[in-house]
Amino acid sequence: MSAEDLLTWVYGEYGHRLCLTCSWQKQSSVLVHMVSELGLDLPVIELDTQLFFRETYETRDRLVKRYGLNLISNPIITVAEQHRQEGPNLWERDPDRCCEIRKVQPLLAALDPYDAWISGIRRDQSPSRADTPKLQWSERYDVWKVHPLADWDEKRVWAYIKVNEIPYNPLHEAGYRSIGCIPCTRPISEDEEERAGRWAGSDKLECGIHEETPLIKEAHA
Repeated sequence: MSAEDLLTWVYGEYGHRLCLTCSWQKQSSVLVHMVSELGLDLPVIELDTQLFFRETYETRDRLVKRYGLNLISNPIITVAEQHRQEGPNLWERDPDRCCEIRKVQPLLAALDPYDAWISGIRRDQSPSRADTPKLQWSERYDVWKVHPLADWDEKRVWAYIKVNEIPYNPLHEAGYRSIGCIPCTRPISEDEEERAGRWAGSDKLECGIHEETPLIKEAHA
């Protein structure tokens, strides 16, 4: 199945029980445009940690305005409250715990009303994502995870953005091929892996959102 065919099929199966998550990187731009072109009325869950770059929020605002997104922002404790509870700069001392508080727990709550979830992860982003199927059951979230772009490479993502003149995060043109929170993201060189700039200097590869989701059933789309 192509990305478009998979989106159309899963929307037909789940309708209002289907959502799209966005972190306002280039994959988000592609999926927002694709969903709009297909005429799919989907809620968009914003994975906002309150630690994003200014350019990321500006990209979100451009996409919301252009595509009229039904944007859902879920409650999350403030950075100041996290400092009080966990101590200052948790992302330096225990980045896994910081991601758990600011990403994983909010997503668990946000996905509760849904049966299926569209995500923009791709196999070529990192070794930890190399076996990503297009459709998989997530025991952790109790939803079907849908990865329409799993078999796309970075070059194809950019070609789709350019051809369709889609707004995208300008930090991608400043060496940030993967963009997360300000304290944990750096620009990288062309010969590094796409996600090498995330949690640089540590052995951390993932924020936790896409980890430990046992595959109960897989459909080869």
